[in-house]
Amino acid sequence: MACKLLIVDDNPEVCNLLKLTLAGDAYELKEVSNGVDALDAIKAWRPNIVLLDIMMPGEMNGFQVCKAVKNDPHLKNTYIALLTGKGQAKDIHQGADMGADTYLIKPFSPIVLKTLLARLTQDPNFKLF
Repeated sequence: MACKLLIVDDNPEVCNLLKLTLAGDAYELKEVSNGVDALDAIKAWRPNIVLLDIMMPGEMNGFQVCKAVKNDPHLKNTYIALLTGKGQAKDIHQGADMGADTYLIKPFSPIVLKTLLARLTQDPNFKLF
């Protein structure tokens, strides 16, 4: 069975780069472009991994989505990798406080991302925080 991976980003170029990076790997991919749709997709589709941007339009940002997922007993084991342009120490600490499992800063290395995801498929408890 393929690993379910949800891409959450409002930038179509980032979504396309992620899909190209992961093409051919054993992932079932879906994408959404805002926090409300992300939370709905996580609840309905139950992805194994979420690549979650922080800054998005709408009612919920990535930090809020992450906190909602990690506070829900049915969703808390969903692996959340924040993938964002916000790279200051305060942002990274806030991501950890919200329960994120990993924090990747844009522009990201496709090789690092693929290595992280390969590691996760071997060890679902792997964390970079």
